[in-house]
Amino acid sequence: MKTNLSVNFPNADFSDDFAGWPPEATVFPIAGVDLRVLPGTHPFVAAEEADIRENWARETAANPALFDGRLVFQRRLTLTDAGISGEGYVTPFSAFMWWRRQPERLGGIHIFAYPVLESADGALVAIRMGAHTANPGQVYFAAGSLELEDIVDNSCDIEANMRREVHEETGLDLAQSVAGQGLFASHNRRTVTLMRLFRFDMTAEEMVKRIEAHMLVADDKEIAGAVAIRSADHAAHPYNVAMLPVIDWYFGKSGV
Repeated sequence: MKTNLSVNFPNADFSDDFAGWPPEATVFPIAGVDLRVLPGTHPFVAAEEADIRENWARETAANPALFDGRLVFQRRLTLTDAGISGEGYVTPFSAFMWWRRQPERLGGIHIFAYPVLESADGALVAIRMGAHTANPGQVYFAAGSLELEDIVDNSCDIEANMRREVHEETGLDLAQSVAGQGLFASHNRRTVTLMRLFRFDMTAEEMVKRIEAHMLVADDKEIAGAVAIRSADHAAHPYNVAMLPVIDWYFGKSGV
């Protein structure tokens, strides 16, 4: 079934949600992040309840390992000189899965944080997702949606999300890295990526070995491996689309 958000949201105007933002698939600096979490139900979930339920039945039939957890899904975002601010709701993962299947992805905005892991020898280190996950085989930085654990005083703690996701998926501790100055962002198809650089005093090979050792003891077997990225070649790995502007920016910035 194909959703019709113009019917479900007759008074909504989504055309200006990203007015004044830099172009899609570019990386740009931001001054900060303020993401408030509102009580109640996201309007997208209320309007699309039946389709969400039907789609989730199809998703889990195809992949029984999927879990309908909770994430913070944005209703609106604003970019100003002060940074990115927004309002979101705690939302079922099943609703996000239905939303991301829509051609125009109206009704909401997904935002997540990318800890960009740098090695001492000038590579980036990412992970490859397992076959049973929602993004099977895709390569991207250890990251995940904003979850209940990341909410502090009704706001999302981006740095806590980065620390938690990196430790859970790789075993690496961001406290043992040197954090880059400032935050950056990118957006594509109503998904916004927040990123910060974290440089480790290890070669890429050493970081990959550490991650592979963690995979053997990790409680959640989400990842299938780790990869070292040494160029902006889009064909080098099966990248998640959000990775492409990051590697273009990083290796262009580094002069590699």
